[in-house]
Amino acid sequence: MRYALIIAGGSGTRLWPMSTQQLPKQLIPFINGRSLLQIAMDRLEGLTPDDRIFVCAGESTREVMLDRLPRLAPERFIAEPVGRDTLNAVALGTGVIGRDDPDAVVAVFTADHIIEPVDSFQKVVEQGYEAAERDDPTLVTFGVTPTHAATGYGYLQLGGPLAGSPASIVERFQEKPDRETARAYLDAGPRQYLWNSGMFVWKTSTLMDCVERYTPENHQALRQVIAAWDTPERDAELASVYPGLKKISVDYAVMEPASQDPSVAVAAVPMPLTWLDVGSWPSFAQTCTKDAAGNATSGCKHVMMDTRNTLIASDDPEHLITTIGCEDLVIIHTAHSTLVCRADQAEHIKKLHAEVAQRHGAAHL
Repeated sequence: MRYALIIAGGSGTRLWPMSTQQLPKQLIPFINGRSLLQIAMDRLEGLTPDDRIFVCAGESTREVMLDRLPRLAPERFIAEPVGRDTLNAVALGTGVIGRDDPDAVVAVFTADHIIEPVDSFQKVVEQGYEAAERDDPTLVTFGVTPTHAATGYGYLQLGGPLAGSPASIVERFQEKPDRETARAYLDAGPRQYLWNSGMFVWKTSTLMDCVERYTPENHQALRQVIAAWDTPERDAELASVYPGLKKISVDYAVMEPASQDPSVAVAAVPMPLTWLDVGSWPSFAQTCTKDAAGNATSGCKHVMMDTRNTLIASDDPEHLITTIGCEDLVIIHTAHSTLVCRADQAEHIKKLHAEVAQRHGAAHL
């Protein structure tokens, strides 16, 4: 059967101060009153039954996620005691699903994206399921048509077509390029290069076989946890084994070596849709309605004079933010912290977050 696994971990430090340990970015209701995780769940409605949708996230978010996602039953929340990057999250989730259904085909999504239109998205995912259900071992990813020379995304270098499918063989995963290289990829066109969306489809057996082949130590430890999943020893196994897992992304650990392995097919289904990775304040600004001066606002009262290309957001709808003579700024207000930075410096918020932790502790995180 077909399943869906939403990966909803990550601290979202680039969206600090609104993203916190108690309310990470996936749960902030800042997209027209809805959270990214709610949007990700709603996007699957009609594609996969609720009882086959799982969420993998940190144990510390269990209560708030189950409270805010009434469609998610507690047994379908897969909790990580600590974050160990995407390989371990997707392998744990896939393995738990495969424990009860060895023939499961699992589509993996993230809780970071805005993808529209939804009906077209579902048609593309259907193509992904079909490609992964082939008799030959196949790992499927989704490639987004580049719209600009982005240096913050990885790229998929495409080869020939996957027989009997709209997908193409992935010859190589290209890391985040410099500006000149990204421009060359864009100029080459979407038949040669697509953005790596970070979404996948695979049979549980195919993914776990690849994990065993390429990262055997992780596989052995994860198998130990999965074997104890429905037993009283589960929490103890997680606590003793999971924190020691090698921290590595699924792209590095599985997809890249698989693309060079003749025994496995790695294929990309093109996703020619509106796709936005909401991982920073400038990308969040793209979800907001803008005025004639390019200003974006969310969740607050505001008065702006002689202000251009500035994002203003607050978690308090009654809080008033005012500006005079501002340009290209990000201004974020919360009850515990306020951030003001130039938009072109927003990539350094993660570093600022670490500095805040060092100087002021967890109270502001």
